[in-house]
Amino acid sequence: MREKSVVNDGLAITFPEIRFEESPSELDHAGDIDYLGYVTKNLAFGIQIKPITASSNFGNYSVSERMKASFERFTNDFGGKVFILYSLDGEIANKEEIEKIRVEILRLRQNE
Repeated sequence: MREKSVVNDGLAITFPEIRFEESPSELDHAGDIDYLGYVTKNLAFGIQIKPITASSNFGNYSVSERMKASFERFTNDFGGKVFILYSLDGEIANKEEIEKIRVEILRLRQNE
């Protein structure tokens, strides 16, 4: 539910020109990707959504080597980076990532 809220109530409104899709199960389970944001028919960026509690510090989260490798595979397959968003009550807690996503969308559009 938190994932859908972050995407449908946050990202889809901020980026209405992007087609967001839940990732296929092989990407979600093996690649740690929850959603794809399609900039073009074939180019997309990935979204990984993590829960956060008010007492947690998301700045200390470290991506595992397995996740780094799966994020690299995603970039090779879809062209875009993977962004880790932290959900607090269905809202994006690390809002600075929104601008990074905006920059990635522009980069991908230039590579059409």
